[in-house]
Amino acid sequence: MAVDTLEQAESSTLSLDVEAVRRDFPILSRTVHGKPIVYLDNAATSQTPIPVIDTIRRYYLEENSNVHRGVHFLSQVATEKYEAARRRIATFLNSPVGCEVIFTRGTTDGINLVAQTYGRQHVGAGDEVLVSHLEHHSNIVPWQMLCEEKGARLRVIPINDRGEIIMESLDGLLTGKTKILALAHVSNALGTVNPVKEIIARAHERDIPVLLDGAQSAPHMPIDLKDLGADFFACSGHKMYGPTGIGILHGRAKVLNAMPPYQGGGDMIMSVSFEKTTFNSLPYKFEAGTPNIEGVIALGAAVDYLEHLGMDNIAAHERDLVAYATEALREVKGLTIIGTAKAKAGVISFVMESAHPHDIGQILDDEGVAIRVGHHCAQPVMARFGIPATARASFAAYNTRDEIDALVRALHKVNEVFG
Repeated sequence: MAVDTLEQAESSTLSLDVEAVRRDFPILSRTVHGKPIVYLDNAATSQTPIPVIDTIRRYYLEENSNVHRGVHFLSQVATEKYEAARRRIATFLNSPVGCEVIFTRGTTDGINLVAQTYGRQHVGAGDEVLVSHLEHHSNIVPWQMLCEEKGARLRVIPINDRGEIIMESLDGLLTGKTKILALAHVSNALGTVNPVKEIIARAHERDIPVLLDGAQSAPHMPIDLKDLGADFFACSGHKMYGPTGIGILHGRAKVLNAMPPYQGGGDMIMSVSFEKTTFNSLPYKFEAGTPNIEGVIALGAAVDYLEHLGMDNIAAHERDLVAYATEALREVKGLTIIGTAKAKAGVISFVMESAHPHDIGQILDDEGVAIRVGHHCAQPVMARFGIPATARASFAAYNTRDEIDALVRALHKVNEVFG
């Protein structure tokens, strides 16, 4: 995953027809403030291709019905499409057991599910939950809430000045008190790709389960959960070219079966009386109520689209963009990149001497360039580097070197205005 030079990136680029990809995303052809849009905010939300949009439209035109409980034709069709999406997603993650894929509202919902079920079962007074200094708030706050409720302690794996986990500190933090390790696969704020396979192996040597926040990895690189060995893996559809409000929590069947339900209601039960409720089997035990049916089916289409492009191709293309952007941004006076890990995914965060990140974002928007500014729901990361915020450009399969050139031109404009 590491790319240190532009030449290495170019040699690793595989076959991805970016112009053909761009034609699948109609929004990329629009203008903003009279200029062609340059969308570099993919770590927040990716755009949606025509095949996924068509899948949503077709669902409401031809297939709309509730799932699992109907015997009529439309319900049977919707149920088959819904469960087919689950099977495709399991294959995408290299999970041999489809029932281990639970549909959620997104990564945040998946992490909260684990904290409120597995966490409440296993974390008690004096125990510890381990996270890293790179985490998104969604992988901090649920564990803080759990620790406050249980009288447990949240501990943090430190990072170095490049934004990399200090591996030498890990073994001392993995103790008999550690009940779960929750870790970002890729940092949303810095783009650091954590050595998660090694970290998971070290945790498992001590029988400590691991949750991976895969929000920033699932859209950008091949995910092989069988190989990684994570006990839980959460990701979000809207970062994977799918719709908002839908996500995935993958868990080991043995662990999921031992966990209590997250919510009560329809579809998560086998039988109900006023005396006792018997819960459904996996994965339905964790899918109470009418689900986001069109979201699930559309997420299946998004996964099909990603696999059509090829995850290796996407990863190689984005490595090229990161390397090219890293070189190009050196031309901008007073710009400093925050997060220079050897292994990075498609994110570059930076600050400028001449302007606050919010001013940078406004000038870039005037030039048609969409980036994200702020603390990126990762305030501890900002505190680690002694800054309140960064400007963040993040890439997807449809981005180009020409768009990075447009970003650089707009940043020169920032210096003209504020310098």
